[in-house]
Amino acid sequence: MRLWSIHPKYLDAKGLLALWRESLLAKKVLEGKTRGYTKHPQLERFKKCADPIGAINKYLSEVYNESVEREYNFDKKKIDWSYNRDLLITVSSGQVKYEFQHLVSKLKTRDPERIVNFPAESEITANPLFTIVDGEREIWEIVKSDISH
Repeated sequence: MRLWSIHPKYLDAKGLLALWRESLLAKKVLEGKTRGYTKHPQLERFKKCADPIGAINKYLSEVYNESVEREYNFDKKKIDWSYNRDLLITVSSGQVKYEFQHLVSKLKTRDPERIVNFPAESEITANPLFTIVDGEREIWEIVKSDISH
């Protein structure tokens, strides 16, 4: 499970579809509707915020909005749209940088044309649920050895 901190606009089709599925699974975990993945490190930041369910719904809404931009047919009814629009979770700049590098590494083989017009690392934006703060990679991140830091 990867709940990307970076904005979903950077993901290729395969990545966006996987993110939708994995975010819906995360929602079920946070709602207590499944016994699997309850200790997954990607969920820690959601669990620690004041409104985990609201946070995952806001996160999902941004994934959904990206799907609309691409004319995909994601099911809008899977999101509880009554979440607090002002809800924010912090993410470190090091985490955003790591995720961007991780994505670029994946896309080099999966969809190299997609990365041609990517912005510089310093200009990468996060999913609007997250506000970027200075810092190293998050402690919950499982590091892949093929990514430079």
